[in-house]
Amino acid sequence: MKDINKSAQIKLTISRIVVYAILIFLSFLCLFFFYLMFINSTRSHAQLQGGFTLIPSNNFFTNLKNAWNDSDINIPVGMKNSFVVALLSGLLTTYFSALTAYGTYVYNFKLKKFAHLFILAIMMIPSQVSAVGFIQLAFKYGLTNKLWVLIVPSIAAPAVYFYMRQYLEATLPLEMVEAARIDGANEFKIFNQVVLPIMKPAIAVQMIFSFVGSWNNYFMPSLLLNKPNVKTVPVMIATLRSADYSKFDMGKVYMLMLMAILPVMVIYVILSKSIIKGVTSGSVKG
Repeated sequence: MKDINKSAQIKLTISRIVVYAILIFLSFLCLFFFYLMFINSTRSHAQLQGGFTLIPSNNFFTNLKNAWNDSDINIPVGMKNSFVVALLSGLLTTYFSALTAYGTYVYNFKLKKFAHLFILAIMMIPSQVSAVGFIQLAFKYGLTNKLWVLIVPSIAAPAVYFYMRQYLEATLPLEMVEAARIDGANEFKIFNQVVLPIMKPAIAVQMIFSFVGSWNNYFMPSLLLNKPNVKTVPVMIATLRSADYSKFDMGKVYMLMLMAILPVMVIYVILSKSIIKGVTSGSVKG
């Protein structure tokens, strides 16, 4: 009996070692590219052309100064524009997708199943196909060079809706909604004060994805924004990369890329804590 227990413990230990080794390797792969970006942001253009290295150089503040003072871009304005678009898009996407999922899950109406399937069908359409008509509409009615043109369409997010609907089906008992109605709460109060706390982990996850997706979005801003005061960070990075050879400085490009990724990392850390807290502590307290 002791030999069997000892053999099982050995197998369990080996399994844990293998799992930890895989996790360490995957973590290294993820963090290595961030480290490499930081290293490249400390090197000059000539040093970057010289090849690969893991040792930091002494051009960090020079690259920062050159990028900050570049006449073709305005980093503070670009960061502000990207943050406003990403934050508002993330909030609108998660809130209205959760509200739509709540409506199709809780309420019974004639076209309920059709509405659900229609939203899922829209998810199958490539974003580039739907963007063509939207861009034509924006140019026709003079809606270009306005940040809200990038924010408002984020309300319609079929993929986020689908995730929220699946989460509600797994976590929200309909009896809880009925009990809130019996207590006299109106529908928006039920959603905002009862349902949203339950959905906190799902909202945090989708907020991360929506924020990062909007922050890194280059396709739509590059077509709709051409004035310097409304450009976002990805458009500014593309501007630096497309500069003529006499002005091209890879050190500035890596510096701007490093500055662009820092807010995303901060948001991820903040919302990751919310996910863990929401899962471990629960959302309904007695």
